[in-house]
Amino acid sequence: MAKSMSEEQKEVFFKEKLDEIFTENEIRFAGFIDPDGNLIKGKIRKDIIPFENDEEQRKIFRELAIRVATRVKFDYSMGRVKYSASRREKLVMMSFPLKKVILLITAEPNVNIDRLAYKIIQILGKEWSEFFGK
Repeated sequence: MAKSMSEEQKEVFFKEKLDEIFTENEIRFAGFIDPDGNLIKGKIRKDIIPFENDEEQRKIFRELAIRVATRVKFDYSMGRVKYSASRREKLVMMSFPLKKVILLITAEPNVNIDRLAYKIIQILGKEWSEFFGK
């Protein structure tokens, strides 16, 4: 996503990536979050009933944005975060920080985290490495 990308091109980019991510059967939700914790574009699997209401989801997005911003403080010594994952009883949450946005994924609790992370990174492809380094 070059700096000169129009809003329409960004919309197409986010939609295409979400559609491709949803080829993975274990995905429950995928969404791009801005640095302030606002959902830019998201998609939920049709048969899913969210565990949280809209306000709780907004809190999760804001908290995620804060955590990602906090982790950047250690990039100088440990390198950049490629992704983070939490395995909970009812789902797995994964975040993939890009330069200006965060991709948040929730998946079924039995998912193989490393396999899914590798697949997501492949889907994000060139944009992911351009945004966030190789």
